[in-house]
Amino acid sequence: MPAIEANTFLTYAAKGIREDLSDLVADVSPTTTPFSSNIGSRTAENTFYEWQTDALAAASATPTREGADFLDNMTAVTATARIGNYCQINIKDFIISGTEQRVRKAGRSSEIGYQAAKASKELKRNVETALLANSGAVAGDATTARVTGGLPAFLKTNVDKASDGTQPVWTTIPTDPRNDGTQRPFTETLLKGALEDCFTAGAEVSMLMVGAYNKQVASGFSGIAEQRFNVKGDAPTSIIGAADVYVSDFGNLAIVPNRFQRARDAWLIDPDECKQATLRPYQVETLARTGDAQKRLILIEMGLEVGNEAGCGGVVDLTTSA
Repeated sequence: MPAIEANTFLTYAAKGIREDLSDLVADVSPTTTPFSSNIGSRTAENTFYEWQTDALAAASATPTREGADFLDNMTAVTATARIGNYCQINIKDFIISGTEQRVRKAGRSSEIGYQAAKASKELKRNVETALLANSGAVAGDATTARVTGGLPAFLKTNVDKASDGTQPVWTTIPTDPRNDGTQRPFTETLLKGALEDCFTAGAEVSMLMVGAYNKQVASGFSGIAEQRFNVKGDAPTSIIGAADVYVSDFGNLAIVPNRFQRARDAWLIDPDECKQATLRPYQVETLARTGDAQKRLILIEMGLEVGNEAGCGGVVDLTTSA
């Protein structure tokens, strides 16, 4: 290494060098919300909202004789069932001093605007987490927050579980969470069994939603459709590793990884059977000033509606690592 000439003025001693701070604020936090982005939506008009379910009578091949009189043998009508859930309030808030809002900043012109955008993304992730949480519905009171029943608390008909786990028990409101069992590996046999249950119950699922580890497991199932692209010349066709369509006996499934669901669950979803019911949509509220600072509150009040829980299914109690 060559020597440094005597009295050379180096940057280490300089006092007037301007800072070099990029205007790019790097943020790799995930914001994709596959469940709430794919399901439907409806407006709720109360903190407790309801819907009705019904089902056709079992198919029968029994014939009726000619000239039969039905006067004394009419079929009794089965009433619809009323199902309900609660809206819950999710919020993000922040407070910015008047000075911080005024000073020149790198990466944003307004601290309030930047923090509002960031909080909105965080709130969106929180909503996704709440809809997929293993939480029973809670009515709430003056000291307890309302809780919306999450998807794991709804589904009980077409769900393959571990032998020591238990399905949710509810009739009109999903108030009890699922009791988890011993975790076991996710296999194609388990998936096929749940798909058969869904088909038998009348469900038309089109999406398999899993955590990161079980997305990789599912990509190894034999029913995965091979995604290929053409290459020129005599070279063989290559298979893209990120296969995400499963061809089952009952239709194709899009395999969707979700960072905000429980990794131990694999859900079979019919997006038409699920809705996000919103009482108060995303909104930014300016709170009263009590000093030299500005306060903001971002909120949403919403809940989950599962039209008929037998329209979806799943495989639960799965291992989440090798």
